[in-house]
Amino acid sequence: MNRLGSTAVGVTPIGLGTAQLGNLYGVMTAEEAAAIVDTAWMRGVRYFDTAPHYGLGLAERSLGAALALYPRDQYVLSTKVGRLIVDGERQWDFSAAGVRRSLEESLDRLGLDRVDVALVHDPEGHLGAALGEAVPELVRMRGEGILGAIGVGSGTLQALEPFAAGADIDAVMVAGRLTVLEQPALERLVPTCRERGISILNAGVFNSGLTARAWPADESHYEYGRAPADLIERARHIARLAEEHGTTLPQAALTYAARERSVASVVIGADSPAQLEESIDALEERRDLGPLWAALGL
Repeated sequence: MNRLGSTAVGVTPIGLGTAQLGNLYGVMTAEEAAAIVDTAWMRGVRYFDTAPHYGLGLAERSLGAALALYPRDQYVLSTKVGRLIVDGERQWDFSAAGVRRSLEESLDRLGLDRVDVALVHDPEGHLGAALGEAVPELVRMRGEGILGAIGVGSGTLQALEPFAAGADIDAVMVAGRLTVLEQPALERLVPTCRERGISILNAGVFNSGLTARAWPADESHYEYGRAPADLIERARHIARLAEEHGTTLPQAALTYAARERSVASVVIGADSPAQLEESIDALEERRDLGPLWAALGL
C-alpha cells in the first residue's frame, strides 16, 4: 500500500477506475460489472475509484453492489464532488453545501457509510468556487474524520496546477497527461507534487483507449471522442518502437504510467475481466523498458 500524502490512507499500486461501469463506451450489465470488480479483487486490487458523473450515478451503484460482498475495512474507495445528479441530469456545484450533498448522495448510491477519499472533479471553469468553497469544505470533513484524504482530479493541467501549488490536498488524479503518449504534467505539476509531498493517482493512462491495443485502429478514441490522425500516427510510431524492443504498446503505456516515483497508484479501467487481467499482468511484470524510453526520448 502506498500512502496518499501524509495521511493514513493507503492505496494499492493498481487501482480500478469505474467509468466503464457507467456505460462509457457501451452498455454493461450488472453481472459484467460485478465480474470486473471480482477480478480486480482476486488480483489484489484494493483501491477503487468512481464518480457521480460516470453514467449519472450508475457506476457508483454498480460498484457498491459488487463491493458489498467484501469486507469494508479491506479496501479504499474514492469518489468525486462537483457534479450533482438532479432530475436525471448533471448539475455543477462546487459550493460547501453541494460538496456535502454530493457525498451524501454518493454514499446512498454506493450503499456505504463512508468513502475514504474525495476528489474535486473537473474544476476547470469553476476554479474560484472549487478552491474557495469545495476544498475548504473537504478540509473540514477530513479534519472531522469523515474523509481520510482529499484531492482533485482532472485531465486539464491548468485546473490541477493551482490545487497542487496552494491547496491543502493529499492527492492529484491526473487523467491522460502523464502517459507514454503525452507527458505535459512533467513540466510543472509533477515537480510541484514532489516538492509538496502530494501523491499522484495516474488515470487515463491509455488516453481514452488510443494506446490500449497493440496497433491503434483508425477509429480509436482520444479524450472520449474520435482520435485525430496525427495522434493515431504518434501512437503507431510508439507501437512500432515497442515491438522492436520486445514489448507492446499497451504494456509500454502501463509501465510508463507507473514510472514516476510520486505515482501512488495507476488507475485502470476495463471493458471485461480478461482486459483487466491483461493490464494487471503487464503492470506486475515490471519490465525494464529503459532502451524503449531512450528511443522515445523519455
